[in-house]
Amino acid sequence: MMTTSAAMQSCFATPVTRLATGSGVNQFLPSTYVPRLPRNATMRVRSMAEKDKQEQPTPKPKMSTNFSDLFAFSGPAPERINGRLAMVGFVSAMAVELYRGQDVFAQISNGGIPWFVGTTIVLSFASLIPLFKGVSVESKSDGFMTSDAEMWNGRFAMLGLVALAFTEYMKGGTLV
Repeated sequence: MMTTSAAMQSCFATPVTRLATGSGVNQFLPSTYVPRLPRNATMRVRSMAEKDKQEQPTPKPKMSTNFSDLFAFSGPAPERINGRLAMVGFVSAMAVELYRGQDVFAQISNGGIPWFVGTTIVLSFASLIPLFKGVSVESKSDGFMTSDAEMWNGRFAMLGLVALAFTEYMKGGTLV
C-alpha cells in the first residue's frame, strides 16, 4: 500500500519539482522528461478600458421589503433568525446545564417552552424590523463581527444545539 502511494505521488509530481529536488526516481516517467511548449505560442493581453471615461460606481440595488422576499428560501430572514435563536439557545442550554445539571430535554419539560416561545418572538421581531425598513445586514457589518461571521456562528450554534441534544439523548443524561 505504501509503495503504491509513493509511486502515485512520484507520478503526479511536476518535472520542475523533481529536477529542483534532485529526486528523479520515477518508475513511470523518465527523470529527464520536461514537457515542451510550441515556439510560436504567444500570449496577448488587451485592455478595454478607455482613458477618457472614468468608472462610475454602480449603485447597490435596494433590498426588497416584501414579506415573501424576506422569508424566501434564499431570503435574508430565515437563516439569520434561526442562527440568532440557535446562538442564544446553545449558550443558555449550556449555562443551565452547568448551573443546575439539567439536560436539554429536562430544561424544555420543566418550564422551558414559555422561555423558548418568548425568546423566539422577541428575537424574530428584532431581526425583522430593520429588514422591513430596507436596511441590509451587510450594510451595518464592519470590524470584527461581520455579517458573514454572524452567519457562520449561527450555523455552528445550530449544529452544536442538535449535537448537544443528540449526545444527551444517546447518553441518557447530562454531559456534565
